[in-house]
Amino acid sequence: MSTGAPGLGPWLASPLLLLFTVVALGYPLGRIKIAGFSLGVAAVLFAGLGAGALHPDLRLPDLVYQLGLVLFVYTVGLANGATFIASFRRRGLRDSLFVAAILLGAAALVAALAGLLGFDAPTAAGLFAGSLTNTPALAAVLESLAHDGSAGLAAEPVVAYSVAYPMGVVGMLVVIVAFQRLFRIDYMEEAARAHGGPPAPRSLRSRTVEVTRSEACRNVKALIRENEWRIVFGRLQRTGTLSLIDGDEILEIGDRLTVVGTARELDRVEAFLGRAAAERLELSRAEMDSRFVFVSSRDAAGLTLREIALPERFGALVTRVRRGDVELVPNSDTMLELGDHVRVLARRRDLDAVGRFLGDSQRALSEIDVLTFSVGLGFGLALGLVPVPLPGGITVRLGLAGGPLLVALTLGALGRTGGIVWTLPHSANLTVRQLGLIFFLAGIGTRAGEAFFTTIRQQQGVVLFAAGTVVTVLVASSTLWIGRRWLGIPMSVLTGMLAGVQTQPAVLAFAHEQSGDDLPALGYAHVYPVAILVKIILAQVLLAMLTG
Repeated sequence: MSTGAPGLGPWLASPLLLLFTVVALGYPLGRIKIAGFSLGVAAVLFAGLGAGALHPDLRLPDLVYQLGLVLFVYTVGLANGATFIASFRRRGLRDSLFVAAILLGAAALVAALAGLLGFDAPTAAGLFAGSLTNTPALAAVLESLAHDGSAGLAAEPVVAYSVAYPMGVVGMLVVIVAFQRLFRIDYMEEAARAHGGPPAPRSLRSRTVEVTRSEACRNVKALIRENEWRIVFGRLQRTGTLSLIDGDEILEIGDRLTVVGTARELDRVEAFLGRAAAERLELSRAEMDSRFVFVSSRDAAGLTLREIALPERFGALVTRVRRGDVELVPNSDTMLELGDHVRVLARRRDLDAVGRFLGDSQRALSEIDVLTFSVGLGFGLALGLVPVPLPGGITVRLGLAGGPLLVALTLGALGRTGGIVWTLPHSANLTVRQLGLIFFLAGIGTRAGEAFFTTIRQQQGVVLFAAGTVVTVLVASSTLWIGRRWLGIPMSVLTGMLAGVQTQPAVLAFAHEQSGDDLPALGYAHVYPVAILVKIILAQVLLAMLTG
């Protein structure tokens, strides 16, 4: 390799030019599909490795990957906090313990392989992070090495991570396909058994139902609770008068109701209440109307629909919530977030007032409250510096990845404290998260490029690749076998949990394609934060144990 680096002068002199060149090359590379598989944003890592291999000094400053990491994990925590905390009211604790046990087994397997194949501690820790495709775990290893004065070994975990990463994704997809055939999974039949009817499309719909059965003449809230309907009642037409449905309303024979939910849920409601009405009240705009409104007011964000009390304030109801690309059926405990697109039903004269109260400003949704963002992130960074003693004399730190993540999960679940809104608009969150991830991947890639290409040309590269494949396949197989056979988790939810174990969006996207519904996202959200935290800690434990 020439030390004169002909033609590389501009990139050696300008880290910013190097950064955006790597991103510009890696991002389109990640969109290339081979046999239906693409690297996605992880291709930025490999573009960085290629750039770093051109010259030893062609590397980005540490601050680039550190900044990228904290932005990524903090925004992930804010977005998943509420879902993560809520999951513990159902089976979240069981699922979290299950995932933690699987990851503990993966760490033990890596330790055994390291002893058998002669991997040093940094390589083993990088292999663990790469075979489970977890960049925060890799960052924790790099931070531990720097803290212990071993920064010169930082290339070794990055190389192991990079070699193991591709099969960390592909191996998961292959195992899912294999177990679908082994278990003879029919996702449509599985969904039908779970919900008592045919599977539903993802979008929400409206329908007008007429009450004809005496068994339905009861309190609306009680009916929803007892039948576990995931629907919203909107308009009520009784003896020619149109009004909004009150949750304490007692239904009567002849009532006509508008109902919002998935097609499957609407079929269940119609069968219980009576029949579909000839007149479609949801299409009438004479007395009442509906409108989609953006939640951009910080007076409304972070509050539940019960706390906002739109029926009492304006005689209005929220009948659906669109968050990103997902439509949610709201209930009184649904917390509104900045950027939510909510459908409001009210009398025509009241819709403008509701819009002003919720904000309805797209411009406001592009802005980030820098003060709350900085304060929350500062707390997270401070928490990451606190040493946590473990049995055996091992000390770990949550570090740049774990500290901000744990604080963000807490703040995301709170939503707001007094007049302070902690969450970000959905679109802004995704933008900051994506920028953070590509900065991190570009940064660590350029710093390990030379060592990576030296390794893959040697026998050790083949051994690392094979070891990473073994870890990935055994983790995926154990998760699906135990989850299905012992815990009885539906396959659609279980594949989402596997994506959460792997903390891998590509696996989640594949699971969605296979199941045809949104149940994988439910499993993913339940275990994703736990998986990140556990892997951050276990990667450092591996490093400390094998070093000792």
